[in-house]
Amino acid sequence: MIIDWFARNSVAANLLMALLVIGGLIASVNVTSEVMPEISLDRIHVEVPYLGAAPEEVEEAVCVRIEEAIYGIDGIKQIVSTASEGMGSVMIELELGADIRRVLDDVKGRVDAIDTFPVETEKPIIRELVARAQVVDLAVSGYADEFVLKEIAERVRDELAALPEISLVEVTSARPYEISIEVSETALRRHGLTFDDVAAAVRNSSLDLPGGSVRSDAGEVLLRTIGQAYRGDEYAALPLLTRGDGTRLVLGDVATVVDGFAETDQSARFNLAPTVLLSVFRTGDQDALEIADRVEGYAARTQATLPEGISLTVWQNVGEIIDSQLRLMLRTGGTGFLLVFILLSLFLELRLAFWVSLGIPISFLGAIMLMPGLGLTLNFMSLFAFILVLG
Repeated sequence: MIIDWFARNSVAANLLMALLVIGGLIASVNVTSEVMPEISLDRIHVEVPYLGAAPEEVEEAVCVRIEEAIYGIDGIKQIVSTASEGMGSVMIELELGADIRRVLDDVKGRVDAIDTFPVETEKPIIRELVARAQVVDLAVSGYADEFVLKEIAERVRDELAALPEISLVEVTSARPYEISIEVSETALRRHGLTFDDVAAAVRNSSLDLPGGSVRSDAGEVLLRTIGQAYRGDEYAALPLLTRGDGTRLVLGDVATVVDGFAETDQSARFNLAPTVLLSVFRTGDQDALEIADRVEGYAARTQATLPEGISLTVWQNVGEIIDSQLRLMLRTGGTGFLLVFILLSLFLELRLAFWVSLGIPISFLGAIMLMPGLGLTLNFMSLFAFILVLG
């Protein structure tokens, strides 16, 4: 019925064809490309650091209390707790169709209301698990000090995140900074101090405090004491006690302050050289191909500014995979168009064979035209579907 109507109304058919072609070409410029379509994991993760505690202590003092607090929240399907050394974590799986924002707010309210956690525990970390789309990695490698590699990696991270096309860059495979204070028992006895005295002095001296305000005719002046220590030498200069003669005993006199990294088994190498990796992620409506191009351009520009022996290498660029899939689809479409045209031209007029074969690219452009409006993107799944239809 519809085909017969269009056959008798060529003007309408040509207008529809023009609409599909123009709309498809415009949409092909605006459609977002990504690795895989975004999916919701429907899971909430709760972490509570309890440094120095054994798994049994973490289970009793952290995991069990969280389970009791969140039990009965509407929308929760399953709760799985894991107690490890120094860390308690709870994975919350939601029912299908549950409002994850509402459940997340309820979980935060219940967990924050727990007042029976041990004093040594840190603030709970509650977050929704999301499937982040990693686009490309950057390897900062070279035979250099670990501090140098991480400092360069953090600078690269900040510069990449400042680009308008990129929002999320993370430093991975790098040990976290850690300042350790190794107290000498002999030095403590010599000065008549205990370990608790040292801990209290560090806790009370390394902090910033508001001091109120002073009002005058010229205006109001806010007062604030600045004493938070951030580096090892700053901790070593913290005062432990002041004697009657005015001399002071500082932390460095009774302890060795090590400004370094946490003792973990985390390490990475790229071409045998020590490495710090940076991962660049796609968020929101950002385009994976555009992000990959910007990262490659940045790496090429920045390499000349790095110290000698340090290299910046693009690694695991999934944009190349997406680009290869697009090229495969275009080659397959072109081949399909030629095969259909050649076969039809053997039995039909060349003009008729051409217009019938033209239905392949027009139908694809029509599908691409509808993708932005339907919230669809160019990804592995949609490109595979295009290639499958061409087959």
